[in-house]
Amino acid sequence: MYGTVIETQRLSPTMVRVILGGEGLEGYTPAPHTDQYVNALFIPDGAPYAVPFDLDAARAEAAEHRPRGRRYTIRWWDPDARRLAIDFVVHGDVGYAGRWAANAQPGDLLQFIGPSGGYLPDPDAAWYLMVGDESAVPAIAASLEVLRPAAVANVVITVDDADSHLELTSPADLHVTWLHRHDGDATPDGVVAAVRALAAPDGVPEVFVHGEAAEIRAVRKYLVAERGIDRDAASISPYWRRGHTDEAWREVKREWVAAMNADL
Repeated sequence: MYGTVIETQRLSPTMVRVILGGEGLEGYTPAPHTDQYVNALFIPDGAPYAVPFDLDAARAEAAEHRPRGRRYTIRWWDPDARRLAIDFVVHGDVGYAGRWAANAQPGDLLQFIGPSGGYLPDPDAAWYLMVGDESAVPAIAASLEVLRPAAVANVVITVDDADSHLELTSPADLHVTWLHRHDGDATPDGVVAAVRALAAPDGVPEVFVHGEAAEIRAVRKYLVAERGIDRDAASISPYWRRGHTDEAWREVKREWVAAMNADL
């Protein structure tokens, strides 16, 4: 499946929304999750094929020409207009996905596999705790939008600075804490301190914690070891790791997750 770029929107200095449409989305069926994602396929420079391509044939190419898959959360899907929005974190020309999104123009094509997903807020949860950074904002934002009006949602988001704040809305009673890397308060200990400082309503929260590996690991350890959160009932996962490319992170992620589990 593939989409045609209809327009792009600069949401912040480091976030670009790409809106896809076109005939390549015929048959697209959304997943029943607020963290639904697709595996977007990016073509390396010099590869002898273009979108739409046969995936098996592309994967049979020389290693340097094989498509690079990157998971991206669907921010929203408009079934009437058949439009799909994906928010990309961009850092100049770094990375296949961010570089593509930063330079995307109407008419460009993006092929992907999916969607899939794993999280949908429990409407009966006592309250909600969501922690993450730009990479998790699309899933957090989509989750907040489906909460019941009587719910309480406490959210901690790490971004570069105040210019990088993104709009978050919810029918629920929403409380958002922003942490800024440029101010030095977005270390793993700083994120834990922000979570610790939150006012906790009565009852056990439903937990969604995703983002940078070291920050997620620290928050997970605090929630499970000190707050008694059931780790099997919480949605907690590292999306990326500071100082690692996507390929380098994939090589060590299994070992990192095993070490994170061993913390407890």
